[in-house]
Amino acid sequence: MTPPSGRVNLLVCDTPQAVAERAASLIERQVRAKPDSSLLVATGNTPMPTYAELARRKPKMSEVCAIQLDEYLGVSEHDPRSLYGWMERSFTRPLGVGRVLRFDAMSARPDAACAEHAAGIRTLGGIDLAILGLGPNGHLGFNEPPSDASAPTRPVVLSAASLLSNAPYWAPLAVPRQALTVGMDLILAARACLLIVTGEHKREVLGRMLEGPRTPQLPASYLQDAPLTVVADRAAC
Repeated sequence: MTPPSGRVNLLVCDTPQAVAERAASLIERQVRAKPDSSLLVATGNTPMPTYAELARRKPKMSEVCAIQLDEYLGVSEHDPRSLYGWMERSFTRPLGVGRVLRFDAMSARPDAACAEHAAGIRTLGGIDLAILGLGPNGHLGFNEPPSDASAPTRPVVLSAASLLSNAPYWAPLAVPRQALTVGMDLILAARACLLIVTGEHKREVLGRMLEGPRTPQLPASYLQDAPLTVVADRAAC
């Protein structure tokens, strides 16, 4: 893989655990520099070792605001499939995060719920650090292809690829087919983005994201123009 140019910083680690340690250090540095940082928080398997490493280190996070990246529509926080519940178990509770900005996934007006979430992010002054994973089809959050750089916070219908990649998390329960996601516009406006990528199964999509054209068919490709640090293991590179 050719090292990226421009604003992208690619850090290659030998193992997934080394990725977790490096990514945790970057998050810790952000919080030390700005104790009341607004952090956009991804769920999924990839960032879990990073969050566990942060919990082991116990940085002071009482002033941090954790922003929910995405959520299934119509899923309550008591549902085992709740992404808010996952964020709470893996990030906000173990780290003692003081503030949380979350989607109202049970709203009867999902467009209004998304507008309210986006307004909350803007009231915070935007996102200081977006912690992201890379979807198998190049999605960020639930910004499914096609999503361009201006895609707003909105309800979405999940793609077949996302349904397939999410299925192992919730089996035997079905993956909800609709979701809410922070838009590309707010993600790309973050003051810094941290993309965590591990595993050989992400090699092809990571290569296209870093080296290919910017295209709505691969939403993550727009991160080429963002202040981005990619922390990846050798298998993914």
